[in-house]
Amino acid sequence: MNRFYSMSHSSINFIFKQTARDFVVDEIPLYEFSGEGEHLVLHVRKKNLTTWEMIDKICVHLGIKAKEVGYAGLKDKNAMTKQYISIDKKYEEKMENFEHPDIKILSKTYHNNKIRTGHLKGNRFFIRLKKVNPTNAKKISLALKHIKEYGLPNFFGYQRFGNDGDNYILGEKVARGQVKERNPKVKKLLINSYQSHLFNLWLSRRLEISTLVNSFSAEELEPMLNLSKHTLEQMKEQKHPFKMIVGDVIEHYPHGRLFNYEGDKEDIKRFEERGVSVTGLLCGKKAWLAKDEAWTIEKDYNETISADGARRYAWIFPEDVEGEYKEQEAWYELHFTLPKGSYATVLIEEIAKREIRS
Repeated sequence: MNRFYSMSHSSINFIFKQTARDFVVDEIPLYEFSGEGEHLVLHVRKKNLTTWEMIDKICVHLGIKAKEVGYAGLKDKNAMTKQYISIDKKYEEKMENFEHPDIKILSKTYHNNKIRTGHLKGNRFFIRLKKVNPTNAKKISLALKHIKEYGLPNFFGYQRFGNDGDNYILGEKVARGQVKERNPKVKKLLINSYQSHLFNLWLSRRLEISTLVNSFSAEELEPMLNLSKHTLEQMKEQKHPFKMIVGDVIEHYPHGRLFNYEGDKEDIKRFEERGVSVTGLLCGKKAWLAKDEAWTIEKDYNETISADGARRYAWIFPEDVEGEYKEQEAWYELHFTLPKGSYATVLIEEIAKREIRS
């Protein structure tokens, strides 16, 4: 898809490759482990392996099934990543003589419960961009400053759509019942890809509308966007680059309850102060839908499908954003923290203002 970007600078040239040397991910647990209990929690570092590949090698060593291993999230293959997994405490002694060249057990502790999918706060990233000249380094620094101040659109990254980037095409047919998929895991993966594709299309459209609102008068935009003059004037008053529309589904940030935005200026202030954020639709059954004029846009990206729907933050606020230019090596090094489910590659693409699939 042709994505709409949130910043106005021209595209920036640099080289980005996902390698264990230049792409490092450190998982941040949702909670502190208790230090006691029947579950052994291992802090594991892996490189050039998917989370599933790493789990498989541990399972072979222990003689157990993958479902006996708890994990919070899946980590990139082409990277150096650290994450937590849990196994039954009875395997502790056997785990002590586990060895693999691409897997290292950094530490261990104990907990009362098995680690479950989603039980993470976020991820801390280190990324090295290469072949960066001084002019582009300044542009990267300005883009980082903008992200630090305002946040970032929460697109799904290219990893969501398969090696060829087109899983959503088959996913649409599966979701509509036009194609049968017997493997439940594959079926879910394909349908999620289709839901994600529609979300990205909606988010790109909302970014485009927000940019137009900054550039044209309400009178000029009213016939173009099918939004009322009053709504457009409200949007023009908003300082944030992502403009809220009456009827948007809002969620407390970084987690909390959902509610519909009704035009209250206090909600705009809360968004600017990172207390709430706008959400986008992952279409499906039971999903909370936008209302009023926000629905006139969202309905074009809603489909009746055979899966449950949900909401996803459309806008996120990266934390501890740092950047350093190393002119002698022509490297620009980034450190930042993202909430769970967000993609570091999306942040890089926002900076580059182009596709960076590696």
